[in-house]
Amino acid sequence: MKVGIVGSGNVGAGAANAMVLRGVAREIVLVDINTKRAQAEAEDILHAVPFSSHAMVVRQGEYSDLDGCQVVVITAGVAQRPGETRLQLLERNAKIFKGMIPQIVASAPDAILVVATNPVDIMTHLTAHYAAPLGVPRRHVIGSGTTLDTARFRSILGRELDVDPEHVHGYVVGEHGDSEVLAWSMTTVGTVPLEDYAQARGIELSANLMQEVDDGVRRAAYRIIEGKGSTYYGIGAALARIVQAIVRDQRSLLTVSVPVAELEDVKDITFALPAIVGGDGIISILPAPLNDEEEALLVASARTLRQALDELAAAGDL
Repeated sequence: MKVGIVGSGNVGAGAANAMVLRGVAREIVLVDINTKRAQAEAEDILHAVPFSSHAMVVRQGEYSDLDGCQVVVITAGVAQRPGETRLQLLERNAKIFKGMIPQIVASAPDAILVVATNPVDIMTHLTAHYAAPLGVPRRHVIGSGTTLDTARFRSILGRELDVDPEHVHGYVVGEHGDSEVLAWSMTTVGTVPLEDYAQARGIELSANLMQEVDDGVRRAAYRIIEGKGSTYYGIGAALARIVQAIVRDQRSLLTVSVPVAELEDVKDITFALPAIVGGDGIISILPAPLNDEEEALLVASARTLRQALDELAAAGDL
């Protein structure tokens, strides 16, 4: 299997390294306007192949080298600045995507496009918009969405509950950003509802604890960016997991950015919901049985994204 990564900065390189360690593909091609950076990252990551127990090729390439890719991961774009929200990145990255997407599709018309560039829900929406006239079906455009936020939720909650996060089945839905919704009402540990698990283990599931977990998830990117400039290990691993689900047709349940035709008074947006992801991209979008409070927050998240898309349309970029 062949995977392309457009953008070889920290996120793109982190994703490539995670894919090597997981043995996700047979060949990984890094494409970047900065060819020296792409070449250096490819060479460095290639040297990790002997430690992964999987025979792989990692190399630098051009758009034309994306021919035959089953998946193309898009991480290219300008970086998020300290204190800058994901939505503030919108106008700067939209212009980049308008010129980039046709070049990717020209070389890899059958590839599943996985978008990670922030603000990811809007950039995924734009990618689908730019790719549709070129014959790319909507199910072939997926955003990383809240895959990372869901992992943050599970890891932090698992620590507080003294249990392996792998067995924490909690989800974050909506925007990958400030308005995201932690679906507490859906959360279980194994098959046990969260409140029942906490009671059985003698853990007080207090409002303070829940707020600390919420802050830990919602503010994670801001803390990391303030401390080291950008986030890349977590999102790199998340992208490797999404790509693995596609190239191996695993039919995995992931909280990725998907099209939402209508949510109450909001129409035609893209944001994260639980979805089955496999070899043909988005196979099925599943309902999220939220409680009334969470549902209201999800609608508010949808309105935030719709407003940003409307502003982009007014500027002529959509």
